[in-house]
Amino acid sequence: MEIVANVALLLLCLPATAAVSGNVSTETALTAAPGDVALLPCYTVGTVTPTLTAWMKDGREIIRGGGSSPSPAPAGQRFTVLHDGSLNIRQVLPGDEGSYLCNSTLPSNSTFQARVLLQVTSGPENVSTSIGPATALSNGTLIAYRGSSVSFNCSGSSYPSQQLTWAFSGASSSNESLVSTSGSWLNFRIKDVQPSAQGVYSCRAHNTVSHQTVNKSTQLLVYYVPDRHPECMWAPALDPTHVQFNCTWFGAYPTPTLRWGDDQGDQAAHWKGRVYASEVTDSLSVTLNRSSLSDGQTLRCMARHLALAPGTEKSCSFTLKPPYPEGEPLVTAQEATSITLICTEAVSMPPANTTWRKGLQQENIVPGSKYVLSEDGPTQKLTILNISKDDEGTYFCRSENPLAVRELEVYLTVRTSSAYTGAIIGIFIAALIVGSAAVVAKTVYSSRHRICLGDGFRHMEEDRGDVLSLVESDDEQIFQDAVPRLPPLTNGSHTTLVQIHRIPSSDHEDADTADTSPEQQEEAAPTEEPVDLVTF
Repeated sequence: MEIVANVALLLLCLPATAAVSGNVSTETALTAAPGDVALLPCYTVGTVTPTLTAWMKDGREIIRGGGSSPSPAPAGQRFTVLHDGSLNIRQVLPGDEGSYLCNSTLPSNSTFQARVLLQVTSGPENVSTSIGPATALSNGTLIAYRGSSVSFNCSGSSYPSQQLTWAFSGASSSNESLVSTSGSWLNFRIKDVQPSAQGVYSCRAHNTVSHQTVNKSTQLLVYYVPDRHPECMWAPALDPTHVQFNCTWFGAYPTPTLRWGDDQGDQAAHWKGRVYASEVTDSLSVTLNRSSLSDGQTLRCMARHLALAPGTEKSCSFTLKPPYPEGEPLVTAQEATSITLICTEAVSMPPANTTWRKGLQQENIVPGSKYVLSEDGPTQKLTILNISKDDEGTYFCRSENPLAVRELEVYLTVRTSSAYTGAIIGIFIAALIVGSAAVVAKTVYSSRHRICLGDGFRHMEEDRGDVLSLVESDDEQIFQDAVPRLPPLTNGSHTTLVQIHRIPSSDHEDADTADTSPEQQEEAAPTEEPVDLVTF
């Protein structure tokens, strides 16, 4: 059956042979692979059977036979001439290739010649490809990572020659030839693999003689992740005791696995706490209530992907904190003025909703002609216009987030105009006392020499004579030498000249004259100002 199939294949390869008469020759080209059976035709015109056929190769006869009863080939002989003059070659070898000439003698003693060109070819065979470094999936698909360097190798064998070609078919191209060569192997490298390099790579081996082609294709996927971390966000729910946490991480191929959980382990990659949700998606949401949340708790969203090396996990997190409003707890305002109550809350996570309320019943404050509500970042302001006594009382700055509710209590005291009258009078009296003390202090300071050298305040009022009694002492010699002296008196006592500058007074002049002896008045006469003599 194998021989019949091969003969049929070879006959299909033969071109049509023109009818001839007399000594005419034709030429046919055919190919055969090593080990196959080759059938070289000779006389194929009409139904006449040649009586004798001789086959020659390269000018040398290799076999003769044919006719109605051809003789069998010797044992081990691979060549046989069939009854129609065809040459049968079993187990073709590469050395069998060449140009064959057939000489057939017809019953009419006419001859017919035919030339056959036999080409022995093999392959392509043993075609193999190698792409790496890459990770193989169960279906044979290979995975490379963005930014890596990947080598593509292809090899095969063909006889007598072959052409190797790497081709690529991707999203932006179809069957694009990348590189080609004549040889037994071919390779090239992509140094920085990008997502555009994802597609099907084919190594095509082509036998240039037999034109047989073998293709071997491999699909290459390029995995990649964005450089940024996932983005964690929160959204308020209709119920203030609930909160929705959202985690997104777009730009990864294939789709990553996201997971929400408590970050209570030493490493974020191996959580010991509770896992709330895990899904293969690039956007994951989870809704939690107040009973699941606590102060200082850390919620983490972690992204897992094959393109992430161990120890380089991408994640984002929230550290939860209850609200803590701050402000002045006691505020005072005057009637008929305006005042602004300030409350700041900047530590809560998720951020708290802060509102102002009034009274122990915590009635909602409605903005209008009386109240003005404003916001400056984390600071909430309540302005009360045209304050009256009715506005006095307790105000609450109420902050609430999914963890807890906290309140800042502010008490407003309203004072009327009469309340400031006593304060004004008190200030006036205090100023009067301070002024009087200043006058007395100045008076005492200006009369300090009388107080220190005389008998105190008594001499200031009773004795205006300015006579100083000094005790004579030998130890005071230095002091005496420094003071101008009058000439010694007849009794041998020393006298010291003391100059007293004062405002002249007619009343005191008479008194001073009466208290002074005539001798003292005479010696004191040359001085410009009144002088008193002191006897030591």
